Amino acid sequence: MSLSKPVIGVLALQGCVDRHGPHIEAAGGVFKTVKTAAQFDEVDAFILPGGESTTMLKLIDNFGLWKSLERNFRAKPVWGICAGSILLAEKVENPAQKSFGILPITVQRNGYGRQLDSYKTEIEGCEVSFIRAPVFTDIAANVEVLAKNETGPVWIRHGRNMASAFHPELSFDTPSPMHRLFIESLRA
Repeated sequence: MSLSKPVIGVLALQGCVDRHGPHIEAAGGVFKTVKTAAQFDEVDAFILPGGESTTMLKLIDNFGLWKSLERNFRAKPVWGICAGSILLAEKVENPAQKSFGILPITVQRNGYGRQLDSYKTEIEGCEVSFIRAPVFTDIAANVEVLAKNETGPVWIRHGRNMASAFHPELSFDTPSPMHRLFIESLRA
């Protein structure tokens, strides 16, 4: 895939969607909110935003979007952020739940604790937020770890797909290094 100005579809069923717009545009992509099967086919790559993974799953099922998303996620690059990373993992714990199984990792939901345990830190020179964030465990050997903290990997890449336990879109410095890397990888 080599795209000069890739269209990035941010799944807009629930969660932090619009804050990705300035980061995507500053990194040279086109920001598009998507929530229908027809719209999924119109984008070059996806971001599954942070939010509440069980709510996202209910909406995906209620609107009959599972098969279309699964087909698109297998065909196009996707980046899962916080709740989005939970939806992409092969295995989900605490508690177990359905996922797309795109990334060969296990994810522990709310691994960093409750809402009150949320915090900000710096990764790759960018202030990011950990909000009821998942912990990545059982990471396959062919998964590239892009950043770690005291608990282990927090930003990973597997082939053309990425996952981050944190929210880089909440930074006011655009584009975040994470958005830049994702969009640059689409041009490579």
